[in-house]
Amino acid sequence: MEKVVHLLTLAGISLYWTTTAAITLRIITKRRAIGVSLAWMMVIFVVPVGGVVAYLMFGELNLGRQRAARARAMFEPYSQWFKRLHQWRQYQPASLSRYSAAITALCEQRMGIPALADNQLALLSTTDSIFSSLIRDIETATDSIHMEFYIWHPGGWADKAANALIDAARRGVTIRILLDSAGSRTFFKSHWPKTLEAEGIRVSAALPVSPFRILFQRIDLRLHRKIVVIDNQIAYTGSMNLVDPAFFKQNAGVGQWIDVMVRLTGANVPVLGSIQAWDWEAETSERQLPPPPVLDAHTQHSIRDLVQVIPSGPGMPEAIIQQVLLQSIYQAREKITITTPYFVPSENLMFALISAAQRGVDVNIIIPDRNDSLMVEWASRSFFGELLRAGVKLHRFRGGLLHTKSVVIDNRHSLIGTVNLDMRSLWLNFEVTLAVENEAFTQSLIALQQSYLQDSVVIDADSWNKRKFHKRFAEQFFYWFSPLL
Repeated sequence: MEKVVHLLTLAGISLYWTTTAAITLRIITKRRAIGVSLAWMMVIFVVPVGGVVAYLMFGELNLGRQRAARARAMFEPYSQWFKRLHQWRQYQPASLSRYSAAITALCEQRMGIPALADNQLALLSTTDSIFSSLIRDIETATDSIHMEFYIWHPGGWADKAANALIDAARRGVTIRILLDSAGSRTFFKSHWPKTLEAEGIRVSAALPVSPFRILFQRIDLRLHRKIVVIDNQIAYTGSMNLVDPAFFKQNAGVGQWIDVMVRLTGANVPVLGSIQAWDWEAETSERQLPPPPVLDAHTQHSIRDLVQVIPSGPGMPEAIIQQVLLQSIYQAREKITITTPYFVPSENLMFALISAAQRGVDVNIIIPDRNDSLMVEWASRSFFGELLRAGVKLHRFRGGLLHTKSVVIDNRHSLIGTVNLDMRSLWLNFEVTLAVENEAFTQSLIALQQSYLQDSVVIDADSWNKRKFHKRFAEQFFYWFSPLL
């Protein structure tokens, strides 16, 4: 009996170390960022067995065989749809600034999506203004409403929006709603799915999570986009989920969430509609691409409103939004202002921000004073010292959980959307960002960022360097996990 136990023990140890060696070799040959590779190797070797299991579950961008096959099959028809945009008069590459020309060239080369003129943008920055505008547009919809969100949380304004959708469905408007299954789990446990479906509204859960699916796909990939398209004429996107902050995470101790949405009309509405159609088809296998933009002519000299839509996620070109961020930072000459709720930057982004500050660019990063994720909070703090030494100004917003994701470059160019400055948003999640070449819109975003700064405290470098040892230890501990957050 002892020999059997001894042999089984040796076999188990041999299997474990063979698996560990194979995964280590896999990590090395994947040629990912050094920090990501080192973090995974640390997890595997420091946490026996559990680290191996964690890598098998979360270590690779595994969409699942069927979903990956659908994504490959979808790429060509959607690529052809995007190519048609180059034939429309809203495609005006000669009107792009030097900054936007570089961004658009990158997006066209990798995604096939061009920047388009003829867009009217409104920045909505309060819960009341966002929901009031959205509900008004739902109430006047005549043909279709397509929505997708990471979180739909019942209560308050969210219920008012749901009732407006029911009224729209009753007057014959076609409505489809796509929600992330994990982010919207409270919604799916409520009465709302059945209530909406009883009125003829299509409701679908994106990226379902279950123990069975762990065997076939990575379960922490999330649909983080927020898109609403109404009658193919009006669109919304930005940082806000379909959530009333007065009813959401009230016990988290971070205050109410502070968000923005962009209301967009014009040429890029169908482009956002095509991104929503991509996500809908990935989940349902139903193709419903919108018609391309058709608008009245204008003169070349009147163009001041170019917008580039930039989607990212598994099945799409890798790290495209991170490339746009890097390109933007490296092009900055005077000032960079960033707002993000979760700040766990990649090595490349850290280097770009530090380089900008060291060449004299005024770099400002605004983050919440309190965060709803303990691991993200401590991992984020591990980057502060290096940034402060380089001259980057870090501001901690005290008016709630600042959830706005925005970047303004040289007070003239802006990026706004769903993307956090962390590895999850930049590498894993399905996201969307707008690169905006519109002076009036950018000035309104600058004014909003200034209001955030007025309610923020600047981190003093000398005081930061005097923080206690246990805080430094916690920061360094979670820093090792930062590429995985």
